[in-house]
Amino acid sequence: MDTDSVLALLKDVADEVINPRFRALADHQVSEKNPGDLVTIADHESEALITAALNAAYPDAVILGEEAMASDPALLQRFDAAEHGFTVDPVDGTKNFVNGSPDHAVMVAEVVGNEVTRGWIWQPQHGKAYVAERGSGATLNGEPLVVTTGTGAPYRTARRQWVGRELADLGTMELTWACCGVDYPRLMAGDAAALVYSRSMPWDHLPGSLILTEAGGVIGGHDGQPLSPRGLQGGIVAAPDRATYDAVVAALA
Repeated sequence: MDTDSVLALLKDVADEVINPRFRALADHQVSEKNPGDLVTIADHESEALITAALNAAYPDAVILGEEAMASDPALLQRFDAAEHGFTVDPVDGTKNFVNGSPDHAVMVAEVVGNEVTRGWIWQPQHGKAYVAERGSGATLNGEPLVVTTGTGAPYRTARRQWVGRELADLGTMELTWACCGVDYPRLMAGDAAALVYSRSMPWDHLPGSLILTEAGGVIGGHDGQPLSPRGLQGGIVAAPDRATYDAVVAALA
């Protein structure tokens, strides 16, 4: 599938099974995987449709879906060992979706070898499509996308226990938008000085990581090391430029 076809798939799936449930979920259509970790019928149905289409187009690829891994943790090991794979986050920001917030997204990333080669973020309620191909730049609704430095914008973290934490000489961290498919675009728009995460789930971060770097930004670990698409690596820092990234890493240390 070419890049446009994958984006069309995400839009079609959102129209079919996500958008009709937005602000219309019945109680029995929402459950918890773990305490406070919500999943809905829209998550399950959209992941199944996206996974089926990718499997049909790429029968040898390993598809790492968030909900599939919840029921089969060994799937992550198969993805890490595969030469070719895709991550699927069918409804990123599920809690936002359940609470009626438009800040949710459908995300896919393609990994070949040890590189993220393509990434897609579709925000169905905002009508915004962020897409990147490695070496070809990033786009927003088909137009070239370049990171805007968030002068005066707050540093943001997805870890609620870190909200209010002081980053030495930089400022106090505020909460993100609780959805990586919104966080990364808002960072690129200049609404955050940097993003600080304590976890590195591939489906959450691989799409945005490629879009960010192709738009001119920087991403890596709390230890200053590059982000790898393989395995779970702990904390992540995403920034609009190298100087900001280095400053946040130093402050965290």
